[in-house]
Amino acid sequence: MSALAPPPDAVSSAASVPPVASHDVLIVGGGLVGASLAIALDRIGVDVGLLEAAPPGALPAVFDERNLSFAEATVHALSALDVLPRLRAPTGAIARIHISRRGDFGRIALNAVDYGRAAFGRVVVARDFGDALEAKLQTLTALRRYRPARFLGFDDAAESTRDGARIVRAQGADGVFALRAKLVVAADGTASAVRDALGIASDTHDYRQTLFVARLLCERAPDGTAYERLTDHGPTALLPRGDGHYGAIHGVARDEADAVAALDDAAYVERLQQAFGWRVGRMLSVGPRSAYPIARVLAREIVAPRAAAIGNAAQTLHPIGAQGFNLGLRDALTLAECIAESRDDPGADASLARYTQRRREDRERTVAFSDGLARATSNSEPLMRPLRSLGLFALDRDDALRARLVAGAMGYRGDVPALCRAEVA
Repeated sequence: MSALAPPPDAVSSAASVPPVASHDVLIVGGGLVGASLAIALDRIGVDVGLLEAAPPGALPAVFDERNLSFAEATVHALSALDVLPRLRAPTGAIARIHISRRGDFGRIALNAVDYGRAAFGRVVVARDFGDALEAKLQTLTALRRYRPARFLGFDDAAESTRDGARIVRAQGADGVFALRAKLVVAADGTASAVRDALGIASDTHDYRQTLFVARLLCERAPDGTAYERLTDHGPTALLPRGDGHYGAIHGVARDEADAVAALDDAAYVERLQQAFGWRVGRMLSVGPRSAYPIARVLAREIVAPRAAAIGNAAQTLHPIGAQGFNLGLRDALTLAECIAESRDDPGADASLARYTQRRREDRERTVAFSDGLARATSNSEPLMRPLRSLGLFALDRDDALRARLVAGAMGYRGDVPALCRAEVA
């Protein structure tokens, strides 16, 4: 049984619990994307409830030592939402991007100044970002937070949504309770219980890779270059943090993961050095490591009657190219704009249809980019090597292709939410 799945007795005992409160929008999940949506909706005066698994004083597990690469569009939006100014730790500017593949010729080298920017984006530690989001959430006096609370399901009586709302059942510290909302938003991650309860099917592709994430100290301090070194078993990336360390991401084949996890720090650093090379000099020491199995999970629909899915509940991507959170934030901001246009009824069919239509191009192109890059670069077939080398060589010399790649990396695909654009930030 999933950690988010309700025990059978809790579901049956909740069937007749009357709603304790009503909201225009109920967000299930207080992680990166769910919290961001709550802030965006509060900014425009929407009545919001936020159902969170973590108790007061604790951050969701997603706010760990992972390093988040914020695209320029994301930086604009989170600045406008008054979240980035609340970061306590320094961020690292991504002024250059260097992409290569072990064993292949060619490479891609991008410099932000060539595109009139000081940086393509910034590197933020997830835990620091969680603290900043929490600091902002605490200023929202109209937001109603239910925590710790666990989503149990929908009230069968409201399943048809004919009364203009959904009834959500939840398990809190004091027992089962119910909430009424005109729109329910699934922001509860890859294994979304809300998505499952809505009957939205999803497609999964297991990349058979595990990513190890850690803080890395090197002989050469970060200079604003983000490196992505691709191999048969996944990427090895070094992201320039603001504290003089790199955020190291190392992909390994799933069947090697246990052996890699068992390495002591010195042996792990040596493995990283062999996988990445010497562009940052000698690697000196590594912090605590976390491991994450990698799979793509793609919801077949992102809306249902009076419900919408955002972030990892809508699509979980391979982290290659650092697209996941940036795409999820654009989900949240686009949904907020659609809600703002339908203030009387945020869950109206027309509003959800606009959300679906506006997200289509960005979602399809970003998923295709992430998945295509992950599959092509990890393909060890001998015939792929010259094709990849030719592709890298051509991309590094074709201004139009490079500009398209840069625009996507900075978060400008499809219908871009207003807060992502500099003139509104």
